[in-house]
Amino acid sequence: MEPETTQNISYIVGALTLALMVWLISQRAMKNRMSMLSDSAPKVAGEDTLEGGARNPQQFDEPDDDALDEMAKLLGEDDDSDADS
Repeated sequence: MEPETTQNISYIVGALTLALMVWLISQRAMKNRMSMLSDSAPKVAGEDTLEGGARNPQQFDEPDDDALDEMAKLLGEDDDSDADS
């Protein structure tokens, strides 16, 4: 084969390799961009999943005396009962 023909074949193979690499990189970049946008999108109530939870959720079923006193104080009912007595 002539050196000029070998050189032309090398240039063609190099150009095809470069084009393939550019295409693959652009596809990966678009995929990464789409996943980043979907991950950072605002969450809509009910569509997002919350991780974790209470270790003992039954403890919140019935309030204890301290919680009732605090709720009464926040609602102002504690002040009314002191003024009546």
